[in-house]
Amino acid sequence: MTYTSLDELIDRYGENMLIALTDRGDAATGLVDLDTVNQAIAEADAVIDGFLKGRYQLPLSEVPAQVPPLSRAIAIWKMHLYEAPKQIEAEYREAMTQLRDIAKGVILLDVAGVTPKTNSSQGVMTTDRDRPLTQDSLRGWI
Repeated sequence: MTYTSLDELIDRYGENMLIALTDRGDAATGLVDLDTVNQAIAEADAVIDGFLKGRYQLPLSEVPAQVPPLSRAIAIWKMHLYEAPKQIEAEYREAMTQLRDIAKGVILLDVAGVTPKTNSSQGVMTTDRDRPLTQDSLRGWI
């Protein structure tokens, strides 16, 4: 399951930008290269899954509204061969910050049927060793 699509990328960034980023052949076709877009989406989704897998069961039963914009921001950033414009860079960094917060549990995704993994223990658990110095073992020393 992908978290975004070509149509959503076009709606967000415009077809001209996608053509400029993906039409990389020797002879320009003036078209969006679907293989390049699909590769960027797959890489973006893999990054997202990497952050989600420690907290949520994958694949997600449904895609929460917070996830597609993250996929779009990462995918468009990945399509830039050279330095991305400041706005694209800022969106990418924000997406990565949100993913870190999701992984830490600061941001929770509302996904039906999937519960975040939590630690079921409460408080601190310690294991103590036998104490070699007791009143009996110290008799005669004190």
